[in-house]
Amino acid sequence: MKDETKCLHAGYTPKNSEPRVVPIVQSTTYVYDSTEEVAAVFDDPTRSLIYSRFANPTVMAVEEKIAALEGGVGAMCTSSGQAASLLSILNLCNAGDSFVSSTEIYGGTVNLFSFTLKKLGIECIYVDRNASDEEIEKAFKPNTKAFFGETIANPALTVFDIERFAKLAHKHHVPLIVDNTFATPVLCKPFEFGADIVVHSTTKYMDGHAVQGGGVIVDSGKFDWSSGNFPGLTEPDESYHGISYTKTYGKMAYIIKARMQLMRDFGCYPAAHSAFLLNLGLETLAVRMKQYCENALTVAKYLEKCPQVERVIYPGLESDPCHALAKKYLKGCSGVISLVIKGGRNAAMKFMNSLKLASNEVHVADIRTCVLHPASETHRQLTDEQLVAAGIEAGMVRLSVGLENVEDILADLEQGFAAIAK
Repeated sequence: MKDETKCLHAGYTPKNSEPRVVPIVQSTTYVYDSTEEVAAVFDDPTRSLIYSRFANPTVMAVEEKIAALEGGVGAMCTSSGQAASLLSILNLCNAGDSFVSSTEIYGGTVNLFSFTLKKLGIECIYVDRNASDEEIEKAFKPNTKAFFGETIANPALTVFDIERFAKLAHKHHVPLIVDNTFATPVLCKPFEFGADIVVHSTTKYMDGHAVQGGGVIVDSGKFDWSSGNFPGLTEPDESYHGISYTKTYGKMAYIIKARMQLMRDFGCYPAAHSAFLLNLGLETLAVRMKQYCENALTVAKYLEKCPQVERVIYPGLESDPCHALAKKYLKGCSGVISLVIKGGRNAAMKFMNSLKLASNEVHVADIRTCVLHPASETHRQLTDEQLVAAGIEAGMVRLSVGLENVEDILADLEQGFAAIAK
């Protein structure tokens, strides 16, 4: 099936007389006829459903749909995108381990990696994506377990060279984890370029309507965990009756370990109703992404000609430094544009406060146009040095172009710029 069809049909196929729409199974638990059957599922939760901290039929249908869209062997939904990023690392790293990350990633992820994981004894080593292979390879240590990057960085909007970093990661026998939130599998499938694990904040384009918070981890099933660098996957797990994930579950070892071990202990699984709402968004994802891209490119070309704008960052523009990478990896550059307004922070905030159609909100990738000032809002915890490393300037505005008529969006921007001149 093509993506448009997968969005509608993957993950759930009703049998005779069953509901056409994915049903909401609003139950935390499941009944068995015998104690022996319950015990067997506790030994191996993949046998059946037992408790909705592990799995739920509604959520499972969404997991299967996303895995199908990404081309993975399995997926696990989480309660947020941050939870997905956290578990993707904790599934590989213990205290005393390290991993490497591109500097140009979401500010919340920088906080998670730089501070919270540091408290847990896990080191994140940042590298500039523009550095030479030789410089980047210096970041790898004997205890390094993964490389992390974003397909389209939030809000720097640089395009991650997936193929290049996959080769570097694999040279050092570690997997490449890619946050594919802004691209979605409709615009980019990182597994096709060598990535091993994909994460998403499903709160963004996958949902599209700002009605649920969630995340997901998708496993390609292609990485070879047998190098000796990942004993958590290859050696017996004492917390699960001595199971070796690679021996028992083969190519699904990573994603099943994440569910059986980490989801069991952290319990950050989404509610059935949240998954139901997410599925409604997924059903129109392929259609919406095309329109987001079309609207955004029109807006980006308009902004390039605005005298009040110092710089427009959108990889869909031929003038953008990442345009060649965008052509290689993306079927469109999403609806998110970053623009730097002349006059710095005060001018940017005045522009945003003057908008009438676009909402000033801490969100992105909605069906409605919205704006955000990263330096003052989502990335305000970062130091000036970290802001620069993340590609964020004081006058930068993140504009998430929605699905309104593009002429109405342009008219709103025009009156916003007019307000700056007053």
